[in-house]
Amino acid sequence: MITSKRYFQKKEYEKEPIFDRVYVVTLFTFYWKITVDTINFAKKLVKEINYRYPETNAYYGYMTRGCIRKCSFCAVPTLEPQYCEYIPLKQRIDEIKSKFGEQRNLLLLDNNVLASPRFPEIIQEIIDCGFEKGAAYTEPNQYAIALRNLQSGLNDIAYINKLFCLNVDLLSRLKGEQEQQFFNLLDENKLLNTKTVTKENLLKVAGDILPLYTKYVRKLPRQRYVDFNQGVDARLFTEENAMLLGKINIRPLRIAFDNIKDIKYYENAIRLSAKAGIKDFSNYLLYNFNDKPIDLYQRLKINIELCEELDINIYSFPMKFHPITGEDRFNRDYLGRYWNRKYIRAIQAILNAIKGKVGRGKEFFYKAFGESEEQFFKILEMPETFILYRFFFEWLGEVKNYSVSTMSWWNCWQETFSLLTEQETADLLEIIHQNKFSLQTELYVDNTKFSKLLSFYTNFRDDVVTQGTELYILKQEYDKNPTRKLRRKKR
Repeated sequence: MITSKRYFQKKEYEKEPIFDRVYVVTLFTFYWKITVDTINFAKKLVKEINYRYPETNAYYGYMTRGCIRKCSFCAVPTLEPQYCEYIPLKQRIDEIKSKFGEQRNLLLLDNNVLASPRFPEIIQEIIDCGFEKGAAYTEPNQYAIALRNLQSGLNDIAYINKLFCLNVDLLSRLKGEQEQQFFNLLDENKLLNTKTVTKENLLKVAGDILPLYTKYVRKLPRQRYVDFNQGVDARLFTEENAMLLGKINIRPLRIAFDNIKDIKYYENAIRLSAKAGIKDFSNYLLYNFNDKPIDLYQRLKINIELCEELDINIYSFPMKFHPITGEDRFNRDYLGRYWNRKYIRAIQAILNAIKGKVGRGKEFFYKAFGESEEQFFKILEMPETFILYRFFFEWLGEVKNYSVSTMSWWNCWQETFSLLTEQETADLLEIIHQNKFSLQTELYVDNTKFSKLLSFYTNFRDDVVTQGTELYILKQEYDKNPTRKLRRKKR
C-alpha cells in the first residue's frame, strides 16, 4: 500500500492506480454534488472499473416533480416542495437516442404522477415515445455507437472499456478459423488485456471489426417496460386513470400500502388495475412508523389473498421506517411506538431468508409469517437463529428430539409463562423484547424461573456454521436430505 503524501500531491494515482475497488457511500441524494465529485476522484484510484448497473439499458426521467401529500415520514415535501404537474419527455428521449442509441425500458421517478391533472397527456406522450401496450425493443448496434462516441472523445475511459468488452463478446461467438483470425487481430494490437488496450489501437482495427460485429451479434426483439419507480397513490385511482395505465407497457406497477386504514383505497386500486390488464405489482409496505406489528401481517396477507382472487402477482416489499427529521434523524435503531427490538429483528430475519420480498403463494407466506395472527406473534417471539434456520431447528425437534429445537423452545415458553405472576410475565417479556441475550443469563436476570427459556435465545448461529461443532455436524446431515424447502408458487 502506498501511503506517502507525494503519491496524492503529485497525482501519481492517475498514472498508477493502486486500488482494485473503492466504495463510496451516500445518503440518497442529500449530498449530490459532493457524491459526484467523490466518485469522479475515486475512479482515478481504481485499477479497473467494470461494474455494470442492472438497469443500465433504460431511460431515466420525470414527468412530474413533488407531491400533493405532506406525509411526515417522507422527504419529498422538503426536497421538492412545489408540485410540478407536467415535464415534457419526448425531446429528452430523442436526445439520448441520438447520442447513445435506443434504450429498452423507461424508469420514471415521479413521486405522485396520478396527482397531475395532465395525466392523460402524460400517458399519451409515453405511448408516443414507443412504450404502448405490447411494445417491443430491438437493441441497436452497440459497437457502432461506442465507436462513434470514442471517435468524438465523448468519454474515452468508458468507451475504451465498452469496445474491449464488445470485442470479447464477439470473440466468444466466432468459431474455427474465423475465431483464430480474430484472436490474432486482437493479440497483435494488444487488445486482449484491459491494461494494454488503447484508444489508438481500437480505432485502428475498428474498420475490420464493425462488419463482423454487425454480422454475428444480432439481438432478438424483447418486451420493453415502463416503471413508475417511486410508486403511484392508491387514493387517487379511478377507473379512467387505471385504464390509462393499462395502455402502456407498465411492469411492475408499484402502489404503496403504508397504512392498514387505507385498505379501501388500496384494494380498489389493485382491482381497477387488474381489470385494466395489469398483472404484475411490486408494492411498498411501511412498518415501524405509527403502525402495529399485526398491521404489517394483515397487509401482507391481503396481498396474498388478492393474488389468489385476481390471478395477479404482487411482490410485497416491507420497508422499515427511519426518521428523517428531529432528534432521531437517520437513527437506524429507531423503534416505532408499537414496536420493540425483538420484533424488528424477527421481521428482518424473515426478510433476510426470503431476500426482502414476499411473493405470491399462501403456503410460502404461511410458513414465513404464520397461518394466523397468533402464529405470527409466535414467530416474532422465536429465537432469531431459529427463524433464520427454520426447517433445520424444526427437524432437530421432530426427527432428532434434540434439546435445542423449535419444539423444545415452544414447550419451554408455554411452561415458563404458565408459572409466572403477572409482574414476572411483564418482566420476562421486557427482557426478550430488548433483544439483548447472553449465555450467562444470570448476569442480568435475578429470577431463576427465566433462565431456562432465555437459554434458547443464545446466538447459535456461530455453532451452526462453525466446523466441528455439534450443531454444524447435524446441519450437514440435514442438508443432505432436507425435509422440505420453502418455495414460492410459480404461475
